Amino acid sequence: MPRIVHLTTVHNPFDNRIFHRECRTLVEAGYEVVLLAGHNRDESREGVEIRGLSPSSSRLARMTTGVARAFFKAWGARADLYHFHDPELIPAALLLRLLGKRVVYDIHEDNRTAIREREYLPAWLRALVAGVFALFESAAGRCFRLVLAERYYAERFPRGTAILNYARFPDLDDARLANRPRADHPRLIYTGNVKDYRGAHHHADLLGHLPDAEVLLVGRCDTGLAAQLQRDRLHLEGVGAYVPHERIVEHYLREQWTAGLALFPPGQHTLRKELTKLFEYMAYGIPILCSNFPNLRQIVETTNCGLCVDPADGAAAAAAVRYLWEHPDEARKMGDNGRAAARKTFNWETQAAKLLQFYAQALR
Repeated sequence: MPRIVHLTTVHNPFDNRIFHRECRTLVEAGYEVVLLAGHNRDESREGVEIRGLSPSSSRLARMTTGVARAFFKAWGARADLYHFHDPELIPAALLLRLLGKRVVYDIHEDNRTAIREREYLPAWLRALVAGVFALFESAAGRCFRLVLAERYYAERFPRGTAILNYARFPDLDDARLANRPRADHPRLIYTGNVKDYRGAHHHADLLGHLPDAEVLLVGRCDTGLAAQLQRDRLHLEGVGAYVPHERIVEHYLREQWTAGLALFPPGQHTLRKELTKLFEYMAYGIPILCSNFPNLRQIVETTNCGLCVDPADGAAAAAAVRYLWEHPDEARKMGDNGRAAARKTFNWETQAAKLLQFYAQALR
């Protein structure tokens, strides 16, 4: 079978989309898969050969000398197809293409829009960097085969193939989920990177309206933001560190959570994005409490798997939590509905078939 190299200088080697979904799917289909990513050693896991890239001393070094090192290591792997995941790798990918290699660019984010919304950068620098990214990605759209993590990216990249970030449906007995213990007070979970633009303060501020509740945020969180968020009954796991997917699953299985949180603030990106965490909450039978954006309401309300509220209205969010807590049978039914929808539609298995078809065409 062909040899495939996946390449990232930004993501953790065990990133859900790259490792757990795409690389493992390819291995299961019989491909030989090499993953080049920042890691302190070479190892084989789940049939994927992981080759570590040396860490860079700074972001600038990673985007220059780090990209050059990644190129030479990728070239040395002698793949039949290269699949890269970061816009900073576009120059290396262009060189691979010029050398006659098949190359795929996996667009995880709406990078142009996301950069414009990063308030920690001066406005002029945001505009400049977003413009540079737009030029690079425009070149990528003409030179590479494209995989899109969101449907709406096709507006900019009509040649791309949407392979969505649905969760792998867990091989679990429904009874195991039904028998998870329920706490004697509302307990809420959020999983994923903990950032302000991902609703960190909205999730933490819920505690001001719910004196008997607890909130657990599981995911990488910068130490500065963690210090701002610290308060009684807020628990953070992942301060300054990556949280493995296996650990997140342990939390999903540990108890009957009152709700899985996704109270993202509005933005050009979040108003259109289908949040991966929603599909994970659904797969594990956890009722959802999320922002009332049309794209999220379409998922949650049509499947009746949770509640949608104005993310800036802490009182409304607290009332929704209180409703779920005081109506456990209805909350359990919402969790069951989400799991049924994940089993039928919102699961990685539907996307894996598209990925394999995409590869078969790309390798002809």
